[in-house]
Amino acid sequence: MTMTTGITVATATNAQAAVTTADFSGLVQQVTPGVARVNVTKTVSESELAKAQTAELLRQFFGDRIQIPEEATKPAIEHAYGTAFFVTADGYMLTNHHVIAGADKITVTLNDRTELDAKLIGSDERSDVAVLKVVGTNFPALPIGDSTGLRVGEPVLAIGSPFGFDYSASAGIVSAKSRSFSRETSVPFIQTDVALNPGNSGGPLFNQGGEVIGINSRIFSGTGGYMGLSFSIPIDAAMDIYEQLKTNGSVQRAYLGIYPQDIDRNLAEVYKLARPQGALLTRVSPNSPAQKSGLKTGDIILQYNDIEIMRASDLLNLINRARPNDTFRAKVQRDGKSLSISGKLSDTPEGVQGEGIDQQDNVVRLGLRLRNLTADEQLELTADEKTGVLVTATEPTGLAARSGIFAGDVITKLYQKPITKVTDFNSAISSLPKKGVVTIEVIRQGIPAIIGLRIE
Repeated sequence: MTMTTGITVATATNAQAAVTTADFSGLVQQVTPGVARVNVTKTVSESELAKAQTAELLRQFFGDRIQIPEEATKPAIEHAYGTAFFVTADGYMLTNHHVIAGADKITVTLNDRTELDAKLIGSDERSDVAVLKVVGTNFPALPIGDSTGLRVGEPVLAIGSPFGFDYSASAGIVSAKSRSFSRETSVPFIQTDVALNPGNSGGPLFNQGGEVIGINSRIFSGTGGYMGLSFSIPIDAAMDIYEQLKTNGSVQRAYLGIYPQDIDRNLAEVYKLARPQGALLTRVSPNSPAQKSGLKTGDIILQYNDIEIMRASDLLNLINRARPNDTFRAKVQRDGKSLSISGKLSDTPEGVQGEGIDQQDNVVRLGLRLRNLTADEQLELTADEKTGVLVTATEPTGLAARSGIFAGDVITKLYQKPITKVTDFNSAISSLPKKGVVTIEVIRQGIPAIIGLRIE
């Protein structure tokens, strides 16, 4: 006797049939009127114009026999383009900061080829968001969605002017969420595989319901063109910036005063975490809200305002969305113990953004080549980190290289022991365990980091 359970098991054929390409044709027709091409005119300075004139004379006399620097051939007037879209019926528009940066004149061309002068209301470099305003009423404002509900694999659509080709549509899926680019920006980018190219910048990213869920901002490329990695600013963050620029003309950001980093497998073992999670504080700035609240270097923030922190970017995104004087509470692990810490954020301070070589390079047990810092190199370090030794080379198969230590790193602590010169380092490695994971603290390009060094 054959029994049926009422459960349908998808075969390979059924699964393939379920995965169909989204049809955005109706959506494109619906939302295109709310998108506009941005045309930017920039005046070249007299010095740049003189360079261009000199370059032209050299070209006339020497032809191709002389190499002329690219910057010397710029014209007196530069033209650039991008994309913008309406967020209100009375003419407010969103685009990227980098689209309009340095502009002398901004115009927008609508879908019906109407050309309007645009006024720059405000622009924020750190988030790469700019607000424009055109005179008029009854503009086709686009519906704003909720980017927090996006799912990886969800179909999305972009409309813009790649390479000047107006109203080009391209589609793809959400590849990842909460992508960060070190400290140069303050938003958790949406990563997609949508084909974006120069000219798409500032254009809208839509979900299947026709709602804007992002502003197309940048591509990852070694050639200047599309290579499968595109990044968009979440509309939730963009609208927050929009409201501040529209109201105040500038953006206020909260400040905690921390330098967090991700926890990897090695560090999770060192700090006895069940899995790699949390934000490890590699530095707490003096007199900052973080220090005043009791946070310390080496703390691991596992929750912030009751929200679980998986990566350092999760924490930074929450702080960047906050306002000065907002309160916070954090669940912290310190020395294996759980703590609850609370405090108040402040305004971001302005600007927040010796021993010579006395020993030859030394090849040590961990596959590192080191030397002491010069007096000038010490001056380049931060105020609270003036000592350390410079990594001049790593053996490709050595323990250090495999743990993520690179030439150019400045080692300040090994196994929690301060390192001021190479002899300190050599002494410290003599006390290392024969097997296990220990911490090594470094400064890399001015930013402190804690690395889990696996001894095998």
